[in-house]
Amino acid sequence: MREPFLDFIRKNRDIDVFCFQELYDQAEPILGVRYPKAHFNLFSDIKKLLPNHIGFFRPILEGVYGIGIFIKKDIEVIEEGEISVHTDTRTSKESLFSGHHGRSLQWIKLKTSNKAYSILNIHGLWNGQGKTDTPERLSQSQKIKDFLDTIKTPKILCGDFNLRPDTESIKMLEQNMNNLIKTFGVETTRTSLYTKPEKHADYIFTSPEIKINHFEVMPDVISDHAPLLLDFN
Repeated sequence: MREPFLDFIRKNRDIDVFCFQELYDQAEPILGVRYPKAHFNLFSDIKKLLPNHIGFFRPILEGVYGIGIFIKKDIEVIEEGEISVHTDTRTSKESLFSGHHGRSLQWIKLKTSNKAYSILNIHGLWNGQGKTDTPERLSQSQKIKDFLDTIKTPKILCGDFNLRPDTESIKMLEQNMNNLIKTFGVETTRTSLYTKPEKHADYIFTSPEIKINHFEVMPDVISDHAPLLLDFN
């Protein structure tokens, strides 16, 4: 929901770090005919609303669709990057129109108050057949976990995983990490715009060193996914 979403960003400019999934940027030449109502420049729109943040866009398809992180400029970014966690044999353009495309894990290492943290952002594999385990999703979780195990700083993993909470794919990510959806007994991460029976898709995992000051599923209806808010140190 474009305008409610952008209003939400305006009202929450004091947030230190935003993690987004399903971002488009400069996408009209590729998508304009098929999706005339798409938000073709959402990454750039957010960038304009957050002049005190730096945006990191990691496209997965055709350079125009992917995930992104915005971080306040007074927070030191030590390094950032991405790793592939799922590949697809179709061409990038075929995948763009089908939804069955490759997936990347975006990561960023930052420093604030003389402490280093790592934040990881993911839009997990969608297959059009629900949110249960599949060999591809198990492989995706294994790749995420393997990368998590290499990170020595306190770390936070977040995003839309397209997974039910009772899956083996989620249990793999809970190893040495706290699943805040489970810890806080969250019944749904969806809003009223989502009418299908599956009520979980979004998660935040934290390593044991992360002290949780506050966590909530926010009530704002800006998408069929509810925004998740975490305050930590």
